[in-house]
Amino acid sequence: MARLADSDDAVAKAWARVRTNLRHSAGQRLFDQWLKPATLIDGSDTESVRIGLPSAFMTTWVKSHYADRLFYEFRAFLPNLRSVSIETVSEAKATRALTVETPAASPAAQPAPAPAPVAMPDSAKAPIKTVERANFDSRFTFDRFVVDASNRVAFNAARALAEPGRPRFSPLYLHSGTGQGKTHLMHAIGQAFLDACPDATALYMPAERFMFEFVQALRARDTHAFKARLRGVDLLMIDDLQFISGKDSTQEEFFHTVNEFMGAGKRLVIAADRSPMTLDGIEPRLLSRLGSGLVADIKAPELELRRAILTAKLSDVPDAEVPGDVMELLAARITGSVRELEGALNRVVAYAQLNGEAITMDFAVGVLGDQLRGSQRRITIDEIQKAVSTHFDLKTIDLLSARRAVAVARPRQIAMYLAKRLTTRSLPEIGRKFGNRDHSTVIHAVRRIEELRGTDRDVDSAVNALLRQLER
Repeated sequence: MARLADSDDAVAKAWARVRTNLRHSAGQRLFDQWLKPATLIDGSDTESVRIGLPSAFMTTWVKSHYADRLFYEFRAFLPNLRSVSIETVSEAKATRALTVETPAASPAAQPAPAPAPVAMPDSAKAPIKTVERANFDSRFTFDRFVVDASNRVAFNAARALAEPGRPRFSPLYLHSGTGQGKTHLMHAIGQAFLDACPDATALYMPAERFMFEFVQALRARDTHAFKARLRGVDLLMIDDLQFISGKDSTQEEFFHTVNEFMGAGKRLVIAADRSPMTLDGIEPRLLSRLGSGLVADIKAPELELRRAILTAKLSDVPDAEVPGDVMELLAARITGSVRELEGALNRVVAYAQLNGEAITMDFAVGVLGDQLRGSQRRITIDEIQKAVSTHFDLKTIDLLSARRAVAVARPRQIAMYLAKRLTTRSLPEIGRKFGNRDHSTVIHAVRRIEELRGTDRDVDSAVNALLRQLER
C-alpha cells in the first residue's frame, strides 16, 4: 500500500509540473482552451499514465497535437514511463486511447487497458515526426506580409525556403531589431512549407525554449528524446538566438543540431536581433556555420512602408473608421517597429469602440499622448514660423509684426496654436517669440484656432497639412 501511495504521489507531482511546462510552452490562450481541462485519471503506475478530457473532440485534438509532447514532458520526471494514454473521461470505455511508447518498449511490456495502441517508430529506423502546426500563428502568412525594399530580400528568401524540393540554401539567418517581422516570416515559412508538403514536419521554437527543454533533458538523463524530436523534423526554426549567449552547453547541443541539418540537407531557419558576426557570447564555430547559409536583414520600415502596413492592418477591423490624417499621424510618428505601429492603431481603434467615440486627430493624440511624445523629434518655434510663412506665402517677419489684417493675423494664430501643440515652450515664451506678445494673446489664438477647426474647413485643412509637414 505504501508503494502504491508513493506511485500516486510521484505521478501527481509530475502531472503538476507537466501542466506548468505546457502552460509556458503552449501559451496561456492555447493552454486554457485545450490543455487546462485535462485531468489525471490514474496515477497508480509510474510506467503508464492516463490523461482524461471532457469531450471526444478535445481528446482528438490533444492526441493529434500533443501526444508525444505529453509523453516527453512526463518522461522528464518519470524515467520509467512507457506510455501515456489520452482518453475521453465521460466515455472512457468507448474511447480508443492513444498510447505513445518509448522506442525501446516492446509490445509485451505494454499495459493492457488501452486498446489499439499506436507505437512511436524506433528512432534507429526512422526519426520521430512531430508536426506542430498549432505553434504557427494563422495570422502570420506570406500574403499578409507587406513588402518593400527594406525587407524584400528576407521575404523572397523565406518564400524560397518554403518551396518543396531540395532547399537552395540552408540555414536561412534573419536578423533585425525587435518587432520588424522576423517572427512573422518564420510562421509564414512553417505554414507554407506544411501546405506544400503535407507529409512533412516542422517545428518553431524560441531559443529560450530550446535551452529550457535541453536542460530538462540533461537533468532527466534523457537527451536522446530531445535530440530525436528536434533532429527528426524536416524544418526547424529557432527564434531569438541571442538568448543563448554565454550558455556553453546549450550552444554545444545547438551546434551539433545545426551540423545535423546542414549535413542532411534539411531546412533550418535562425532569427536574431543582430547579424551572426556581431552576436556576443556565441562560439566562433557556431557563428561560422550560421553565416555559411543566406544571411538576410530586415531594416526599419520607411514612411511609405509604414503607411502600407497600417492600410493592411486596418482591413482586419472593417468596422473601424480611421480618418486619413490619423493614419498619417501614426505612420509619421510611430517609427520604432512594425509591432509598435500596429499596437498604436489597435489602441486607438479599441479606445474608440469601447468609449463609443469617433476617431479624430485630437482623439488619437489624446489616446497615444505618451507614445507620440516619446517618438517625437524636437520641433522649434522657428521651424513652425518658417513652415507657416511658406504655406501662406508670407515673410516670417510678418508673423512677428503688429499687422492685424486677416491675411496675416490668421496665419499668426495658427503658428501660435502649433507652437503650443508641438513644443514644450510656455505661453509667455511663445508670446515673446511672436514679437513680444502677452501670453493672453497666445491663449486667445489657441482657443480661436480650436474653434475654427470645427467650423472652417480651410483652417482645418491648413492645420492638418502643417502638422503632417512638421511631424514628418
